[in-house]
Amino acid sequence: MATDFILAIDFGGTKVALATCDRQGTPLESDRYTFTPGTTADRIVAGAIHRASALVELTTRSRPAGCLAIGVSSPGIVLPDRILLAPNVPGWQDLSLAAQLAAGLGIEPVVVGTDVKAAAAAELRWGSLAGEDVAIYLNLGTGIAAALVVNGTVLFGAHGAAGELAYNLVDAQAPWEGVSAGRAPLEEVVSGIALGVHGSQLTGEEPSAQRVFELARTDPAARRLVERALRYLATHVANLAIALDPAVIVVGGGLMASADVILPVLEEAVKAAVPFPPQIHPARFLHDAALRGAAAMALDHVGIA
Repeated sequence: MATDFILAIDFGGTKVALATCDRQGTPLESDRYTFTPGTTADRIVAGAIHRASALVELTTRSRPAGCLAIGVSSPGIVLPDRILLAPNVPGWQDLSLAAQLAAGLGIEPVVVGTDVKAAAAAELRWGSLAGEDVAIYLNLGTGIAAALVVNGTVLFGAHGAAGELAYNLVDAQAPWEGVSAGRAPLEEVVSGIALGVHGSQLTGEEPSAQRVFELARTDPAARRLVERALRYLATHVANLAIALDPAVIVVGGGLMASADVILPVLEEAVKAAVPFPPQIHPARFLHDAALRGAAAMALDHVGIA
């Protein structure tokens, strides 16, 4: 039996999740911690290095061959010396994330990718995308994004931004204002944060997309809000499916707690609009997809099937 392992790290908007995993991706040791809004990027990375060092030391006691590689998922488009389209974390855009982790942990290689593409890598290796040649992984959570699978691998695009649906334009009559104006037009309509904010204007409660979906079962105003968001979402998903011609669309993310509401709308749209309608399935990994994806990227990089 192999006595080595890999380390996976998932940086989120308010938390960091870590795990050591064996060659099959099975977690061996894990840790998770949250940080407060306004915490700087350097402090977050330093905390991750401290906790990752402890996990690696603990795992090495039972697997003395040591850590083969590190896989990391992060919001934004991760480049070697910076992170574009970065989250609202002070200094995140200035990180050389792979280099800082390699230096802090003394382990190489370090493979870094976007959180949604990492999640798709997990679904390709172990989940609902296994064996698929052309497919879409759709993530519906705080934000919205997709990963495109072509020839059985995740498509990155010329700048690593393939599948960034959040920036799709939604109104042909409005000015063409998107990322250049600091906006993500589709995300402003259909994301978890958008639903939560719009719902709170109806209820006066704290923003919660889950609460909006609950209210939509009995409250007409909340139902109209959800129906509008899902119609926008389904239209853009159908257009993407027309362009890519996937066999399967796999849907993950936190909003899949309301899969019984979301999936039928997507299925109706693609059946009506797409010449060769893809099947639509829930993702296998709904709660830790990016962390498992970080492990998948590390295993892919070192050539472990």
